[in-house]
Amino acid sequence: MNTKTFINWLNNPVYFRCGFYFLMAFNILLFVLQIKQDQLFSFFIIATIFFGIGFYNRTSWFLIVSTTFIVALRLLMDKNQWHLSAVLLLELTYLITMAISVGIMRSTQKIKDDNLELILALSKALDSRDTYTSYHSNNVSRYAIEIARKMHLSDKEIDVIHKGGLLHDIGKIGISEDILLKPGKLTNEEYSVIKRHPVIGYDMIKHVSDFIENGILEIVLHHHERYDGKGYPFGLKGDQIPLGARIIAIADTFDAMTSKRVYRNEIDLESTLVEIEKNKGLQFDPEITDVFLSLFDRNNQYNRNIV
Repeated sequence: MNTKTFINWLNNPVYFRCGFYFLMAFNILLFVLQIKQDQLFSFFIIATIFFGIGFYNRTSWFLIVSTTFIVALRLLMDKNQWHLSAVLLLELTYLITMAISVGIMRSTQKIKDDNLELILALSKALDSRDTYTSYHSNNVSRYAIEIARKMHLSDKEIDVIHKGGLLHDIGKIGISEDILLKPGKLTNEEYSVIKRHPVIGYDMIKHVSDFIENGILEIVLHHHERYDGKGYPFGLKGDQIPLGARIIAIADTFDAMTSKRVYRNEIDLESTLVEIEKNKGLQFDPEITDVFLSLFDRNNQYNRNIV
């Protein structure tokens, strides 16, 4: 197992919980079949490691009592160990093994939580520059998550879309407020500057290895591409545009249209949905457009999860 695969496993402790139950059942089966003890007891150690990783977020008492139960089960299979010094040594060995496993998992999750806190801080820093677009990044992320869930994407893909939504406009930090907050129509030159923000955002965070591997960079760079190939910065077309970026594109447009901006008032919901439907297959992926529109009932009322 390579490092990347192991990290992916650590992000899904349910794998280790299932592995623990399987190993314990396997241990019992080996005992019934009278497999050599040396082979049998090695699986108890592995099961303890899986237990610590899989149940890292449970209370200390739960972890200690459960580990003691594993030790007790092991002792039932080896009567030669039924003396105090051996029992204490086994208990200490298994508790240390469990504690190391729990420590590794908690450290991994802390890094993951710290990354999310950093993303939220960057998102809030961006939104705070303009009172008219406050919470825009959070809204886009929330709408995109609902689309992704409706499309039955995996938890990992939804997590990437969540973070990508929060960071999609991060490049606007590098845009002058004179342009970003201009109340009137932008000149061609000013609009060209605005169109640079996906590349600026990409350059800002391209050195974060986690963003490279999971596709967040692709969302930041390509969320203004159009399905018909007339978007920017590269004019990608159709499926050339990463899926996450196609989802964020429609969520971004929806929030932009239904929010008050410095240069106009918000657009009503019905008109917004009609406009989005008109751009199906042009600006937006047709399948994703259908999924998005399905989040609203026939009276154009919000799904409760999207407001």
